[in-house]
Amino acid sequence: MMNIDPRLQRPLLLSFLCAALSGCGHPADTGTAPASAVVRKGAALSVPAGSPLRQSLQLATVEEHDVARAIPVPAVVEADPARLVRVVPPVSGRIGQLLKHLGDTVKAGDALFTMDAADVAAAYSDNGKAQAGLTLARHNLERQKELRAADISARKDLEQAESDYAQALSESERSKARLAQLGAGNGAGGAGRLVTLRSPLSGHVIELNGGQGGFWNDTNAPVMVVADLSTVWLSASVQEKDLAAVFAGQTADIELNAYPGEHIAGKVGYVSEVLDPDTRTVKVRVAVDNRNGRLKPGMFARATFSAAPHRGVVVPASALVQNGTQTQVYVETAAWTFEARTVATGIHSGDQVEIVTGLKAGARIVAKEGVLLND
Repeated sequence: MMNIDPRLQRPLLLSFLCAALSGCGHPADTGTAPASAVVRKGAALSVPAGSPLRQSLQLATVEEHDVARAIPVPAVVEADPARLVRVVPPVSGRIGQLLKHLGDTVKAGDALFTMDAADVAAAYSDNGKAQAGLTLARHNLERQKELRAADISARKDLEQAESDYAQALSESERSKARLAQLGAGNGAGGAGRLVTLRSPLSGHVIELNGGQGGFWNDTNAPVMVVADLSTVWLSASVQEKDLAAVFAGQTADIELNAYPGEHIAGKVGYVSEVLDPDTRTVKVRVAVDNRNGRLKPGMFARATFSAAPHRGVVVPASALVQNGTQTQVYVETAAWTFEARTVATGIHSGDQVEIVTGLKAGARIVAKEGVLLND
């Protein structure tokens, strides 16, 4: 038996083990290469059997649907200008009594407040003089008619009496109109220096700027604002490029910042005739029912308008693959064989995208994870 130096026993043993395993640190040559995930043949990409991509790729059939372009725009809630009135006193004076307060419900014709004004006293004085002058002119005219009938007075005296009566009647009408303008004539309220201001419409007092006993000398500023908020306007700003898709009578979907997740339906009542030159937008007003009072003027919202629907080819948004500047979809040309097709997209609606060119209905496409083929 051959004696081996103990110092050489361990290296020799390792050499025999490596030889038995077909070489230490080198894979065994089985004669077959590992399967590729994708096999490229020109423009075609084939996914062979056993490729992990067969478990990842999701296929779908391209379909046609009615599609409509959605136009979301910012908006704000406003009171209907036709249902809002700013109660401005016609004369300066002291606010005598507040008959309605902030938040009160009022009906058309209800008294809101009274004012003590020197101009009202002057208007009553002018009216009294005008009525007295009219009475005197009427009596004089009647007397001149009797004298003329008896051929006692000259005709020119009757004509003068008729002219005086016409002038007195005109002055009387003018003084009455002045009182009516002040809200004090024809029983509208007021005597002496007082005038009563009344609401011209039914609604609520939404603004109160004056206090009882305070002096009001600005005849351009409202003491009260009364509004009927049972219907409000949603004022939306539509960009110039989207204007052709918005029209009166169109339905709008409204989301308010105050009530996230809720949707309110409204109808376009008016599209402005004028374009704002600074923002390049057009004001579109949507009438919204507000009988429950939840919509407050000044609230921010978003209105979405839908253009007229049309038939179009749609695919899931996940089917689109961006390759440089091109948008592509992988189309199945044979079983598990795909080809990249450049497409042009149109309307995006939720998770669906319209394909304008490059794809037809009925084609089989990679609906998800197509980016794995692109890699």
